[in-house]
Amino acid sequence: MKINGFLKDVTGAGRVTKARRELIQSGSPENHYTDPIADLARELHPDVTHVKVIKVEDVSPTARMFTFVADQGDKLPPFQAGQYCALDLKIGDTVTERPYSICSAPFQARSGEQPFFCLTIRNGRPGTGFASSWIYSNVKAGDTFTAHLPFGEFYYEPLRDARHVVGLAGGSGITPFYSMAKEIEHGTLDMDLTILYGSVSTKDIILEKQLSAIKSDHVRFVNVISGDEDYDGEKGFLTADLIKKYSSDDTTYFVCGPLPMYNFVSGELAKLDVPKRRIRMEVFGAPRDVTKAKGYPADAKPATFHIHVLRGIQDDVIEASSLEPIAVSLERAGIPNNTRCRSGACGWCRSKVVEGDYFVPETGDGRRYADKQFNYVHACSTWPLSDMTIRIPIK
Repeated sequence: MKINGFLKDVTGAGRVTKARRELIQSGSPENHYTDPIADLARELHPDVTHVKVIKVEDVSPTARMFTFVADQGDKLPPFQAGQYCALDLKIGDTVTERPYSICSAPFQARSGEQPFFCLTIRNGRPGTGFASSWIYSNVKAGDTFTAHLPFGEFYYEPLRDARHVVGLAGGSGITPFYSMAKEIEHGTLDMDLTILYGSVSTKDIILEKQLSAIKSDHVRFVNVISGDEDYDGEKGFLTADLIKKYSSDDTTYFVCGPLPMYNFVSGELAKLDVPKRRIRMEVFGAPRDVTKAKGYPADAKPATFHIHVLRGIQDDVIEASSLEPIAVSLERAGIPNNTRCRSGACGWCRSKVVEGDYFVPETGDGRRYADKQFNYVHACSTWPLSDMTIRIPIK
């Protein structure tokens, strides 16, 4: 180190500061800084995407396909066949989000003059499918929404999955398999797919026309009908014998459908000694009747509790039914709460329980070990058992 003398060295800091200020003053007032990595991340994983419905078409007597394009200058983010989208909805006083599998193929969202994606939504039975029934009956071309996509891990991964995939579908669970089939047909997904689709009647098979039109040697579509006695094809349920019939020596099983179907198919796959690493299950929503869930307190009675909701400086008290997830009670009260999956899997509605008792079903408990230890829950898969105080994220 060169020593110039005490006074010269001590006053050197001032000269550097003066030179620095002169350089700052001579610079441009405009910010020319760019961060291409951050820009790409925002494009691939936007917090919100504005979308508009451009087409609505019936794909069965009880289901409709809704085609969406980007709106307000946004771009559709890329996704993989089998992932899902969450729509923000305002139905009366209820503010909610609902997840739906994307049934169109990924290539359709990144090519052509007007990239798009599609959701196929079934009309709910009376007393069920609150949001689905509203969308089915009310949404029309020209309507706009804010959406969040993509989410989910229900997609083919060649490093993990066998080349031959048997898709076991029921009801609207056929939608992600149609996305996979279209992508295979297009030549941008390299796998062999056999779809076993369970339906009650041949008169209400969702996307049957569209799936039957797939032209690919790598896609096979098989209807399995449980209710029509005069049907000539596969009948009954997705049993172990039927699954084995369409399996190869090395097969991965993808399962998507209602909770009763998950429970049944899980038992049938167990009969075949299928290792867990060869089973992929899509999230399936909250149980219709939590009182029948394994581990639910036998002495718990239906009741209405009060939940003290803390979010930042906001402080509210809402009513909550013991028969509904906490997320539903929040929505009924008009309190925003991210619920991307509504199955306890994604963790977007993660909340802190400050006080009170609650129940989380074993099936659908996607919490980390540390969250369980420190009293964090996913509001979409947690039922109150007493008055509670919770702290939720600010949305």
